[in-house]
Formats: sequence, C-alpha cells, structure tokens
Amino acid sequence: MKPKDEYILYKPSDGEEAKSFSGLLRGNSSAGAILELLKDDITEDELVSRMLERFDAGEEEMRAGVSEILNTLRGVGALVE
Repeated sequence: MKPKDEYILYKPSDGEEAKSFSGLLRGNSSAGAILELLKDDITEDELVSRMLERFDAGEEEMRAGVSEILNTLRGVGALVE
C-alpha cells in the first residue's frame, strides 16, 4: 500500500507554523514515520516490523497503532492498496 499521489506529507516546523497548520490530517512522530515508510509501497506487516526497529514499543501495541493510523488514512481515501 502507499499514499495516493494527491496526498502530500507536510511537516510544519515546531512553533507557530505547526500551531496554525490546518491540513486534513495531523499526526505525531509515529504517524509521520508511517507516512514516510508508505512511500516505498509496503505491506502492513512490513510497516509494523520497520516501526518496531524505530520505536520502543511492543509488537501488539505497535500493530494496534499502525492499524489505527492506516484505518484513518483509509477512511479519508488516502491509500492505494
């Protein structure tokens, strides 16, 4: 899966720019990492594995978090699967 071409990843700087950003979706660093990894057309299992390498979390917790973010992206039609 990967993001649709119409969607872009926007990373406002910390500060006023981040506070005033009014994009469709906002996320934390985990969501940003997932979006970065999705640029490579990756499966959900591969995504969980790569996220476990980056963040200190258990597999069950990571799988739930990845699933939640992917479901949000699916809900707005932002993924190509």
